[in-house]
Amino acid sequence: MRKFFAIAGLFILAACGGARVSGDIGKACMAAGRSAANPSLCSCVQQAANQSLSASDQRRASAFFEDPQKAQDTRQSDNPSSEAFWRRYKDFTARAELMCS
Repeated sequence: MRKFFAIAGLFILAACGGARVSGDIGKACMAAGRSAANPSLCSCVQQAANQSLSASDQRRASAFFEDPQKAQDTRQSDNPSSEAFWRRYKDFTARAELMCS
């Protein structure tokens, strides 16, 4: 499953437009060290996050770039709060794929 999230993350990071990188998601995108990451792409992913996630959700999701296991743990959680967050996160990733590819 860890490999799945790494591949999904790379897909999201595949191609996007933008300029300056800011925000928790954009900075995590750049810091993750993935070969596809660049300022344009990470800015686009941040824009998708701004449209889909609260600031708190963005801080939580940014940890997934460094530790994909956190995403897996969140996805599998039975905690109602984590389940609601995961639905919002899935909406974000779908939006990022549309906007940034």
